[in-house]
Amino acid sequence: MAAGRTEAQDHPPENGFTPLEHPVPRLLPHIDGSVLPSLGGFGKHQKQLVVLTWIPALFIGFSQFSDYFLLAQPNGTCVQPLANDSNWTVGSPPVTVTGGGHALQGKGNGTGEGYGDGSGFMLCACKEWRLELQTGLSQNVVTKWNLVCDSAWKVHIAKFSLLVGSIFGYLVMGVMADWFGRHPVLILSVLFMLVFGLSVAFSVNVTMFSTLRFFEGFCLAGLALSLYVLRIELCLPGWRFSMTMVASFLMVGGQLLMPGVAALCRSWPDRDDWQVLQIVIISPFVLMLPYVWIFPESLRWLLATQHYRRSKAMMLHIAKKNQVDMTTEPSGVLAELEQELHKKPQRTCIVKMMSTRNLWKNIVVLCVNSLTGYGIHHCFARSMMDPEAQPTALCHADYYTMAGIAVATCLALCPMVGLMGRRGGLLTFMIITALASLLQLGLLNLIGKYSLRHDIVLRDSLNRKFSVAFSIIGMFSSHAVSTLSIFFCAEITPTVIRGGGLGLVLASAGFGMLTAPIMELHNQKGYFLHHVIFACCTLLCIICLLLLPEPRGQPLPESLADGETFTRQTLLHPGEQHLLLAKTDRDYSRVHDTPLHLSATGGATVAAATALAAVPASYSLATGGEVIGNCAIANGV
Repeated sequence: MAAGRTEAQDHPPENGFTPLEHPVPRLLPHIDGSVLPSLGGFGKHQKQLVVLTWIPALFIGFSQFSDYFLLAQPNGTCVQPLANDSNWTVGSPPVTVTGGGHALQGKGNGTGEGYGDGSGFMLCACKEWRLELQTGLSQNVVTKWNLVCDSAWKVHIAKFSLLVGSIFGYLVMGVMADWFGRHPVLILSVLFMLVFGLSVAFSVNVTMFSTLRFFEGFCLAGLALSLYVLRIELCLPGWRFSMTMVASFLMVGGQLLMPGVAALCRSWPDRDDWQVLQIVIISPFVLMLPYVWIFPESLRWLLATQHYRRSKAMMLHIAKKNQVDMTTEPSGVLAELEQELHKKPQRTCIVKMMSTRNLWKNIVVLCVNSLTGYGIHHCFARSMMDPEAQPTALCHADYYTMAGIAVATCLALCPMVGLMGRRGGLLTFMIITALASLLQLGLLNLIGKYSLRHDIVLRDSLNRKFSVAFSIIGMFSSHAVSTLSIFFCAEITPTVIRGGGLGLVLASAGFGMLTAPIMELHNQKGYFLHHVIFACCTLLCIICLLLLPEPRGQPLPESLADGETFTRQTLLHPGEQHLLLAKTDRDYSRVHDTPLHLSATGGATVAAATALAAVPASYSLATGGEVIGNCAIANGV
């Protein structure tokens, strides 16, 4: 028996192949498919944590739209002019969602804009101003330090500070969230948000105000990014989009409530209105201090970075909260986790994204989409404004119009994405944005050039109506493009670099929003070219969107290798392709009609090719011509 066993071991298996043992598939990397279902799925504990991520969304909405009240341009009357005795008033255009295009327009003996340029110099030659706000406050930063005319550029610097701080915050805090975890970034952002946000209310000059606003924007970006990532990583595939849209509704709710909050802060005793408003906006973040104890680290991030000891304790805690008995857990997740406890944590930086083949392209495409969406949003918003409207009505009407469009966008996104998917919905809204932009730029000029040339009033009225209609449609679709691009990135970016990838897309969105105060600083010069450039970008985005994958219903990628598996699917299913190829049978019915001399020629040609291939390399040049000549003689040439 022993000799027979030895003889059997000495002989190799038949056909020379050794039998391969199939490895048991690991469960820990499949968090959506194995780990979370074993812990109760999207259970009571996860739903409570998602609700905790919704509450700060309202406060974030307050902070993001505070510029439209703290830095709103007032109506001003020159009480004591330096040169002339004539009184003149200045009015401000309305506040817009993309940052507002404020300009002091003089009314009186001169024309021009009071920004210190040559045309408005005489209008700004005033010794004493009487400034009145129309945004609910009786005093803000502009009226506090008389930031009009020659000092009006400081208002734009103050607007830059919050946006630039947010851009840096998204980039830095995103990398920190991948390296140190989501929970430390969340708590650190809350603490410094309270410090810098409350310090803004006690600024003694506009320089101190702008500097502190930069750090407030930095912390606000870290807070928004960490909450977004935590919310995504808590949900199973079927819940991700709906839970994210609830947070979007709450942020828009903060935008809608801001005018009422500003009105309540009016005429506060012993304090300027803008200081009270800033304190009211920042103070609710105190409610997030208990998150240090009640909000845990992301289990998905712990498993993806191999923090297995912390993962085990958290999994037991989640199972207990969801009332799942892990002692009889049949999937074997805990047993596999016990075998991995000896491994050391491994962290990944966003820079490693450049070593991938497909992932970096997808993130770049989404960055361009986000930049284009927020950049062209300002173009549509400015086109919608009526320069002949009264400043008060213009301010409130446009502000609530922007908020209403944002609400309508969130309402439309839910059924559209559910019906068409992420990529289909994003492509549809981008096409609508491109059409609205191109029609607004081209159709209105055609109407004025080739029709109604004799009726100027009717032509201008028709152009105005078309411009407003296309602006509303464009704002609606561009807001959807921006929102969906950010969510798309959160789904296709692996867990190990999700913070950094999402930070890149959010920073690109910040650059898009930054174009609004830049245009205001240049007095809207080059606005048409600005719109044309972003309209061309929409066409480029439409082409690039076709390269993106469809992540609907798919588990979140955990590692860079998982992220590489998210590729664009073909139009046909692989099984359908196989059936299609199987049906393409060739027609051999006319093979017997081939003449004999053509068959001989073909056979001789094949023989010649075979002979050339068999000739050694050292003799190929010498004898190649002779072989070809012989073949030619054989063919009768």
